[in-house]
Formats: sequence, C-alpha cells, structure tokens
Amino acid sequence: MFRKFLLKFSRHCEEGDSPTKQSYDCVGDCFAATNAARNDDFLFSRYFLTLFIFAFGIIACANPNITPTQEIVSFTSTPAPTSFPIRTPEVISIQDSPLKESILEAGDYLMRQQLTNGELAYQVNFINDDRAYASSDIRLMSGTGSLYTVCRISGDLTYCNSADLALTHYLENLITDEQKFKGTCFYANGGCSLGGATSTIDAIYKRWQATSKFMLEDKNLLSTAIDLGYFIVSMRKPDGGLYHSFDPHFEGGVDENYFVATFNGESVVALLQLYEMTQNDFWLTQAHEVNDFMLTQPVTEDHKHSYALALFARLDTLSNKDIDYANEITKVIIEGQVRSLNPANTSISTATKIEALAFIAQAFYLSDVEAEFLQREIQTFITFVEARQIPNSDCNVEIAESTVNKYRGGIFSSCEDPSIRIDGVANWINGVSAFLEYESMIEQK
Repeated sequence: MFRKFLLKFSRHCEEGDSPTKQSYDCVGDCFAATNAARNDDFLFSRYFLTLFIFAFGIIACANPNITPTQEIVSFTSTPAPTSFPIRTPEVISIQDSPLKESILEAGDYLMRQQLTNGELAYQVNFINDDRAYASSDIRLMSGTGSLYTVCRISGDLTYCNSADLALTHYLENLITDEQKFKGTCFYANGGCSLGGATSTIDAIYKRWQATSKFMLEDKNLLSTAIDLGYFIVSMRKPDGGLYHSFDPHFEGGVDENYFVATFNGESVVALLQLYEMTQNDFWLTQAHEVNDFMLTQPVTEDHKHSYALALFARLDTLSNKDIDYANEITKVIIEGQVRSLNPANTSISTATKIEALAFIAQAFYLSDVEAEFLQREIQTFITFVEARQIPNSDCNVEIAESTVNKYRGGIFSSCEDPSIRIDGVANWINGVSAFLEYESMIEQK
C-alpha cells in the first residue's frame, strides 16, 4: 500500500500536479534521511514513522514558511498550473483608419512623456508644463496596459518595449506575505486595493495579447497574475461581493468602508482574463459568482462591468439576466447623454462611456442581440473626446506648434482643466479600440 502511494505521488510529479521540483527534491531528502534512520527490528514502527515524516515533509519542505501553529487554508479548486503549453491569444485585427491613427498618437504621447526608469507621466498641464508622476500607481499600471493595446493594434514592438519598461517599474509595488494574506497584492498609498491587483492582471493579459508571451526577463508573469488572482478571491464577501482594500501592515485586515465603484467589475474582468490565459474553470466559476452578485446591485455607467460582459459573451455565454442588465447600462448612459456632452464635463469620464457602449456592442453582437443602434451613440461620444486630442481643441484657443510637438496625441480634460491625465488617455485607447474591434466583427460577418 505504501509503495502504491509513492508510485501515485511520482506520477503526479511527472504530470505537473506536484509541488515544485525544488520541494519534491526536498521531500526526497527528508525521505532519504528517514530511511537511513530506520530500525530493522521494528518493521511496523519503521513504516509508520516513514509515512509520517514523508507526509510532514510534503508540507514543511514545499512551504518552509509554514509553522506547526499556522492555519493552512486551501482553495475550493485546484490552483491553475503554470507549466502547460502557452495558448495563442485570440485577437481581432483592426483596419487602418483615422480613429486607429488617433490610438497610435495616444501611444506616442505616453512614450514621449516616459522617464528612463519606466515611470509614465500621471498628469501634465499642456499650458504651463506642470506635471505629476506618482499620484496613482494603479492608474499608471492601467496606462501600461493600454500601451500594450497600442502595441497589439499597431504591430510595432516599440510600444511593447516601452510598456515592458513601465511594467517592470510598477511590478516593484507587488508584495507577498503568506502569513498575513493570500497570494500577491499591489501595495500603493498605504494599502492593497483590488484595483492594483486587477490593473496588473490586465496589463499582463494585454501583454500576452500583443506578444503571446508571459516571460519578462526571468519573471513568469502568468504565475504573478495567478497569485494576484488568489488575492482577489481571498477578498470575497459572504454575500458574493468583494472587499475593496486590505491593510497588509501589522494587525491589519480588510477595510470594510473602502469602496470604489468600478472595482467589482474590474475583478470580474481580471478573473475572466485569468480563465482565458489558463483555461482553468476555477477562475470562470469565481467570475460568475461575483457577476451574479453585481446583477443584484443598482445599475450604473460601469464601463468595467461592460467589459466583463463582453468577455463572458466571447469566452462563455451571456444569460438573459446579463443581457437585460447590459440594456439597463446602455439606457443610463444614453439618457444622460445631453448632460455628459456639456463642454464643462471632462474627457476622462466621457471616454469611459465609449468603452462601456463599445464593449456592450461586442457582447450583444456575440450573443445575436441587436447592437447597431449603439454605433451612433458611440460616435457621438467619440466626437466629443476627439475634439480634445491635441492638436485638436474645442476651447477656441490656438495651440502653439511647440506645444503640439510635445503633447500631440494627449487628451486634455476640459477647457477649465487643460491637463492630460493618464486615465483619460488609457480610457480613450481602450474605448476606441473596443469600438474598432466591434466594427471589424461586423465586417467579418
């Protein structure tokens, strides 16, 4: 019987289901030490002791940080393996057009403002050149992801190289502490929020879409993404929702009062991205459970939930409840259009409406639901934001050529606030690329 157990364990090792090779070697060392100490006069005791030490070795050697008093909490499904063959991502090609060119110019702006250490410009006032670099590392990580989208759309690895430089820089925010929390979290501004984990997974996913690769120098980004996914899952609430922030400091815990409107939707997106990259149903199940909770909540102009619905439609299926909820999102956005297109409003928030409607259009198309009515609405919001992409201006002010040379492609917020912020540029890239992908879907029909 003991021999069968060893044979079964060795087969698991060959199939990649074991702990890492390093921990397997460690277990072997422990087992060898046990054999050396066995007593031939006590056959039963010998095998009992061997089995005990062997079992303990699997735990202690595979994770040397675990102490006898530390609680070990397992997930409800087998963790996604990292040794399987890398899949080829499914991407939608985009035809050349003025809108595609505007995406590339936005990417050029991001690269032009980047520091040599990889840091992207968080906010720049194109009138007086005032700038801020590190107001939100989470938004800057999102900007990194949008650079990978530009790389994919253009086929120009220059954008990917720039994004790799930024990603390497912002990955320094990741921390792991097995005794305090599950997986890996993105530490910024005194805590680990869901947005840090989701934006990092999103950047890794978009890099995979652009390059079909997960290795960044000696770092396995898929393993990083999976560890971030475990952190997201560990933040689940009993009601199906999520806590939005965790304090990793001494005696820290979840912040029950911290809430960001887009974090639930971002988490569903990240879980679906993990499912697509790994094909492990664990992530799809988690995504469905969080989405089911979101369908019980009041409808908002949630562009991230819209993105999640598009991923569900492509990777799995949309339920009737999903479709009804998506229709409600479009209704809220369209009914507020007059208010949204007021010149006093920012291009940052308006670009999210492009993103929301474009992803819902994709979701409807993939689910055989009428979506053409959304095209005119999307174009209206595009016109509003594009008027603020330098060299354009809807402020009745001529922009000097020297200013255009520095800030071309950047999207300023409003006439009252002539600042170009990273999330406005990223939202524009994400929204317009989603719309152009939708148009490609229609053309390929």
